[in-house]
Amino acid sequence: MIDDRSNPAARFARSSGSSPAADASQSDEALLDRVRLHNHGAMAAIFDRYGTMVYSIALRVLKDPPAAEDVMQQILFDVWENPHRFVSGRGSFAGWLAVITRNRAVDVLRRRKPVDSIDDVAIAAAANLADEAERNIMMDKIRIHLERLPSEQQRPLELAYFEGLSHSEIAELTGVPLGTVKTRIRSALISLREAVQI
Repeated sequence: MIDDRSNPAARFARSSGSSPAADASQSDEALLDRVRLHNHGAMAAIFDRYGTMVYSIALRVLKDPPAAEDVMQQILFDVWENPHRFVSGRGSFAGWLAVITRNRAVDVLRRRKPVDSIDDVAIAAAANLADEAERNIMMDKIRIHLERLPSEQQRPLELAYFEGLSHSEIAELTGVPLGTVKTRIRSALISLREAVQI
């Protein structure tokens, strides 16, 4: 449970004269319009609506409750300070929050311990990857094939494996049905596997 003293929503709610029920029934876009006018009640409603989701995503990445709480508060404070960063035509507000939360949490992890280079990741293949030349050819083959994938397969694959989003989060972010997202990622992986084995 987040301490009320460090809870921005509680601070916003205390300084707001608006009704929590009225704020809760408004659309994300309507609340963001009010946040752009520095309405504390609208920000409190956004915090109530999305604080748990943002915290959960950060916690899943960081496995550290205090660090996840810090990320959650930074993200929501950034929304308060810079609400114009969300562009409604590019997807849902929840999806946007999920992506920036995951990215911010990954940044925190990277500051703790540098991540391995993607070139150091082992790839199952028939070629002998101990041989540097073969290894480079294999990596080039994968990169080229990734670029040749249809965009409807490439985008969800990148979101899943480079951004770390779940299939459900990708569906919400892109507006594509969950089953379609799963099918596209599976098709992309099968295609990549076939390219590696050639």
